[in-house]
Amino acid sequence: MNAVVCPSKLFVRTVPLRGHAGSLVRRLPAGTPLAWLNGDDGLVGWGRAAQWTPAAEPEGTAPTDTTRFTEAARWLNGLLERTEVEDEVRLPGTGMLSFGTFTFSPTSAGSTILVPRVVLGRRGDRAWLTTITEEPGAHPDELLYPTPAPRPIGPLSWRTGARTSAEWGRVVAATIARIRDGELDKAVLARDLIAEADSPIDVRTLLGRLNERYPGCLTFSVAGMVGATPELLLRREGTDLTSLVLAGTRPRGATTEEDRRLSEELMSSAKDVEEHGLAVDSLRDALAPLAEELVVPAWPHLLQLANVQHLATRAHARLRPGVSALDAVAALHPTAAVGGTPTATAMRLIDASEGMDRGGYAGPVGWVDGAGNSEWGIALRSAYVDGSTIRLFAGGGIVSGSEPESEIAETESKFRAVREALIDR
Repeated sequence: MNAVVCPSKLFVRTVPLRGHAGSLVRRLPAGTPLAWLNGDDGLVGWGRAAQWTPAAEPEGTAPTDTTRFTEAARWLNGLLERTEVEDEVRLPGTGMLSFGTFTFSPTSAGSTILVPRVVLGRRGDRAWLTTITEEPGAHPDELLYPTPAPRPIGPLSWRTGARTSAEWGRVVAATIARIRDGELDKAVLARDLIAEADSPIDVRTLLGRLNERYPGCLTFSVAGMVGATPELLLRREGTDLTSLVLAGTRPRGATTEEDRRLSEELMSSAKDVEEHGLAVDSLRDALAPLAEELVVPAWPHLLQLANVQHLATRAHARLRPGVSALDAVAALHPTAAVGGTPTATAMRLIDASEGMDRGGYAGPVGWVDGAGNSEWGIALRSAYVDGSTIRLFAGGGIVSGSEPESEIAETESKFRAVREALIDR
């Protein structure tokens, strides 16, 4: 059954802030924060003015089912009709704002749209405060919540997730055989790793460390999903949409020479170029029906992050009239970069082979405002925090030229982003 908190009326006010400097994370109270950060810019929120959480679809539902996206859009539209907005800033992310996370599979529980009571935002030299209440002119109690310094994580005990690395490697080998037999072209397989702390994990600590170490990524926290994703599913401002495809990975080198060698190896790798091409084709096919104009570069560029480097393609589109941000999210998910090709075949293989429920991992995570401006990433380099337990995820694209040992090593590189941010120094 759907769980819904939906007031009969909401009053939203956004005002500019002067001299608002310092870390947005430091402005968050303890608890379960909402955040979307890109370096010093971003949005943070807390409190709950409204929330929509659907039940999981029944087993047997088509893996490409989009019901959770269309229902979310319907709920948000209904809420907007009962909302009065006073916006003195008028930038993307001001006015009525909701954060969201959607599960990778329609049969998983955990998709959520949440409207906070308080939002702080920054874009360049502009900063603002948004309050969302049920009475006009009211100030939410959440404005006065204390903001103690984030707590250290403390010692952690680690344990294997659904499969050991050796077991997962055997799943990869079996998948390669199925690809070579012509059953599918690509499948993206993931694995998990679990850590237990002595006390509840302060998500603000993890957020701050990830944002500091990966300023080129999108650092997020929504309904327990926390991470720093390099992959922008979409950014919408007006009718303009941008999407970033990442597929094909190497670690960063310990020296300049090694780093250059790994970069050149990635750019010339037939396996990685094939994997990336399938992901780009998936994006083009998904966006074409929604766009009046679509520009997709013919060749990827190299995106280098702190711990890994990727083949990357940035696509641009001008959306047709009436196409919403969540329409685009529904069309794009799952991309071939996190699902596979053909999509439905790959999704069924993932469900049968991984031995785990991904939850929000590799699903869309982001925000949308009342004007339709929006940013959604793919929840990669991520983890799910539940009290003192944190479950890390990492995956890789499997094609005919893949090797199990290399795929295991790739997931270990990807685990590092969150794993190292959990270590107190």
